[in-house]
Amino acid sequence: MNTVLLRLLRAARGAGVRISVAEAIDGFHVADAVGFADRTLLRDALSLTLAKTVEEKALFESTFDRYFSRDAISSAVPRSPDDPTPDGEPGADQETGSDGPSGEGRGDGSGGATSGGGPGKLAQMLLANDQVALTAEMERAGEAVGVSDIVLFTQTSLYARRIVDQMGMRPLEREIEALRKAENHGLADRLDRGRRDLIDQARAFVERQLELFAAGAARESRERMLRRTRLSHLDRRDFDRMRMLVRDIAKKLAARYGRNRKRDRKGVLDIRRTMRRNMAFDSIPFRTVWKREQIDRPRVMAICDVSGSVSSVSRFLLMFLYCLTDAISDIRSFAFSANLVEVSEIMRKEETEEAITRVLERIGFGSTNYGLSFEDFEDIALRDIDRKTTVIILGDARGNRTEPRTDLMKAIFDRAARVIWLNPEFRSSWGSGDSDMLKYLPYCHQATTCNTIGMLERIVTDLIRDTR
Repeated sequence: MNTVLLRLLRAARGAGVRISVAEAIDGFHVADAVGFADRTLLRDALSLTLAKTVEEKALFESTFDRYFSRDAISSAVPRSPDDPTPDGEPGADQETGSDGPSGEGRGDGSGGATSGGGPGKLAQMLLANDQVALTAEMERAGEAVGVSDIVLFTQTSLYARRIVDQMGMRPLEREIEALRKAENHGLADRLDRGRRDLIDQARAFVERQLELFAAGAARESRERMLRRTRLSHLDRRDFDRMRMLVRDIAKKLAARYGRNRKRDRKGVLDIRRTMRRNMAFDSIPFRTVWKREQIDRPRVMAICDVSGSVSSVSRFLLMFLYCLTDAISDIRSFAFSANLVEVSEIMRKEETEEAITRVLERIGFGSTNYGLSFEDFEDIALRDIDRKTTVIILGDARGNRTEPRTDLMKAIFDRAARVIWLNPEFRSSWGSGDSDMLKYLPYCHQATTCNTIGMLERIVTDLIRDTR
């Protein structure tokens, strides 16, 4: 049963349920406590232990039900009393091995005719329409050929054939051929129909395993592709997946900025605290206290361009802005086309789609004017920037040949701890046409192309690595 539970956890992870090693161990303890007899009780207990959100609970329960579902295999046509048996006696019942196969007739030739000339074990199960035995045999064959390792739909036929071969298909085919040579066509036709149905059932079984175990691999492959795809080329159907990827990246920022942390200043003794802690020992320093440097949580201000020149990526930029707001508590958010507007409250209170739609309806897709937006930023927030503030600007710096107001950009640069500009255009396009990026470049601590999720992740990783 440990193997059964391990595969269930693997299938749940593939479906999107986050399960750590420690949680998997808890799941084993829960399964030992409640047992496997009551499936509903086991599902509910594991769901309470492993799922951390409502969405994960629904995913886990759906995966659990699919994992333990068993479709009956009806691979035989009921025998008419007038149908001849292998011995040629109409209506005679064969010993069908109702206790199920013992494992001797799988894939090595013993699934065909027995030494006494009667049908082999697979033929017996098909003639008796023993669905329980056929299902159990297919499960064992699937485990033997490693069907849970399937990752591609194109492997379905390959694994289906391996499963039926493991069950004894080749000896069965030889037995059907022998019956035809013996002119026992009625029984041969029945076994042949059962053989074809068994192959169809094996394919359906493999497809179910593909759905269970290949979902995670397929999702990872899709995510790798999305990380490399330019944001302007994304398909609408990838929006939800992209939102989750961006949220994961934004949480890295939260891990960096979300709490006050302290790091030891090794080798510097805090004499006063050491003396106080050792008052009970007549100030003999049995317990030493070392000085620690506190790393303050910096403030973050994010300015997002949602004008017409970045219309193809504006939803992504706002999505990133939303995720920053969701992950970092001390952040102020701004968006602009021409005039700049603070959107912090919208980002905090509304759901993702509603927030993005409201911002775009209010100021989106207009004519770009970076100079005017910096003037608005000066009035609204410039005085609040200090040496603990990180300013992140998301935009292409194309101002439609308006005054760029680099003096205001310099004021932001002089006051902030860091100014980071993320531009969706390639560096070769900076300064071309109406791009003012090269004019702003001297006033950025970091300026880089960011038009894929992979680029954004690398930038965020570098930001996290830079501790101060």
